Amino acid sequence: MEGALWERSLGITTADGTHALGAALGRVLEAGDLLVLTGELGAGKTTFTQGLAEGLGVRAGVISPTFVLVRIHPNLPDGPRPGGPDLVHVDAYRLESAAEIDDIDLENTMDSSVTVVEWGRGRVEHLAESRLDVELHRPVGGSLAGGAAAVGGAARDAEPVLDFDTDEDDEPRTIVVRGFGPRWAAVPDVLAPALGEVPALPEEKN
Repeated sequence: MEGALWERSLGITTADGTHALGAALGRVLEAGDLLVLTGELGAGKTTFTQGLAEGLGVRAGVISPTFVLVRIHPNLPDGPRPGGPDLVHVDAYRLESAAEIDDIDLENTMDSSVTVVEWGRGRVEHLAESRLDVELHRPVGGSLAGGAAAVGGAARDAEPVLDFDTDEDDEPRTIVVRGFGPRWAAVPDVLAPALGEVPALPEEKN
């Protein structure tokens, strides 16, 4: 994608792997970070965001915000990141322009929260100088073109399918993450090098 400073592709074989990637990434996110999620229905956007919420240490219960546009999940004082940012979860599917995004006043929460916008590509880039673009692909037939190990080209080779199934199944998926702007000049350690499968996160010790 033009303007991206880097790109990493990951072959994920399970819903737990998608959740684990989100959780690992959530642990390194800070207030003011913007993530733009793209992917057909059932690709795993909600599963990824649930993991992200876990890593951020915000209130559980992440579901698709389609019918309310925006859901705010506050930081938990007794969670893994007390004093950390809230999570603002947005579904821009029914919004047709950047002007409609502005109408929901995300600017008021951007500085104190991590903002995740599903279906946000082409609508929210003006909100922040830097962003992570996360693209989730669910291939036809449940197998990645060329196999999950072919992480470099799998996202471009796989054909997406549009359906209304949940994204909780264990079909293989490819997740492509791209970094834009000075905040993401370097690839986060969790994404470098790209992994064939994201391992489960170790349990935190008390």
